Amino acid sequence: MTTTFPDVSISTERLVLRPYEDSDIAAHTEMMNDEMVTAWTSVPHPYTAADSEDWVRRIAPAERAEGRGIVLAVTEFLTQRLVGIVHLQNTNWRTLSTEVSYVTAPWARGEGYATESVLAVAQWLFRNQKFERLELRTAADNTASQQVAQKIGCISEGVLRNAWIARIQTQDGSWTDIRTDLIVWSLLPEDMEMDRMAEAGYRSFTDWN
Repeated sequence: MTTTFPDVSISTERLVLRPYEDSDIAAHTEMMNDEMVTAWTSVPHPYTAADSEDWVRRIAPAERAEGRGIVLAVTEFLTQRLVGIVHLQNTNWRTLSTEVSYVTAPWARGEGYATESVLAVAQWLFRNQKFERLELRTAADNTASQQVAQKIGCISEGVLRNAWIARIQTQDGSWTDIRTDLIVWSLLPEDMEMDRMAEAGYRSFTDWN
């Protein structure tokens, strides 16, 4: 059984999550060269304009077209500036489960955008797509990502020992690989209670088309 997510845009009070466009290439390149992104993801470093073009024009659209997931560019509603990514991947259409990952641009951190965008995608996934499980994996020392998981109500399920390769910057400015654990989190439809969302500061904010 294979299917695909619809070609969707999701709106919150502050954000629009939509497919990538060519106009995002420059901002995407800058975002993916940030030190935090280099440290905690497996993206190429340095991340070139050619890498961005490949992501925007081939890799991201193929995720949806081939049924693996969906990639959404996170943009500010007022400025249309790219502030992050939400990526659903490793989708299992039989069990109706998928894994979420996200990146926030350095110029947009501290605004709660990651929490807002991932929560909006989770709402859409459970209510509109009738999915039953959303999974998230965070490197053991990536506390910022773990805080997002906690804020949207994810439950920590355990640790995958020595399961990820992160990167640290050496004294000479180069990067070297290190092995680290992954914490596995999950979110189910019943975890998304309205009182929990209200406590997190979110009202009924999601629209999709």
